[in-house]
Amino acid sequence: MAGVSGCLKYSMFIFNFLFWLCGILILAVAIWIRVSKDTQELFSSDTTSVAVNILIAVGAIIMILGFLGCCGAMKESRCMLILFFIGLLLILLLQVAAGILGAVLKPQSERNLNETLYESVKYLSTTDDSGKEFQKALMEFQETFKCCGLVHGPADWGNNFQQNYKSCECPTSPDSSCTIYDGKNVYREPCISLIREVLAKHIIIVIGIAFGLAVIEILGLVFSMVLYCQIGNK
Repeated sequence: MAGVSGCLKYSMFIFNFLFWLCGILILAVAIWIRVSKDTQELFSSDTTSVAVNILIAVGAIIMILGFLGCCGAMKESRCMLILFFIGLLLILLLQVAAGILGAVLKPQSERNLNETLYESVKYLSTTDDSGKEFQKALMEFQETFKCCGLVHGPADWGNNFQQNYKSCECPTSPDSSCTIYDGKNVYREPCISLIREVLAKHIIIVIGIAFGLAVIEILGLVFSMVLYCQIGNK
């Protein structure tokens, strides 16, 4: 009977160890998004909440699969390897389904984002505590991305403009991207278009990561099945 290839065995272990680390990274990022107050206030929507919950679940599952793969390779356990294979195959199929669903629902997601942003304008002009966190988050966004207001420009701030204009104040030198509003030189462009750009860039990054993970997952399926067969023939 042929023996188990040591090279394949340790390659499988290293692969799954890296896979396990990817799970930890995904889980850590998802939890950070979940607990970050600024992120919650700026992108507070049911769609975002569901996406973060999915990321947490995926990170946890990848960690479990990575552990199964490592133990299966080192202990030469066919049971662990077949569980790893089935779990990884299900994740790959779910990724494909999520990609198709995301493409189909993209127009609806964009509409939901627009509705959420337009509804959030009211938090900028409110004077009670309900809008304080959102105002703080948008001021940080304005300062970073050189914009002012959420949808309609500086007017979105209403009576709160004079106390919050510093975050969207233009430099003293004349600039075509600036305008005079209520006696202050501030950025002309509202933040809604920049928020869309930031989200679009993040989506491209997520798609790239998903494709990279798909390649890694296919390699994992091949490694695990070859090792499974070699153990069976030993």
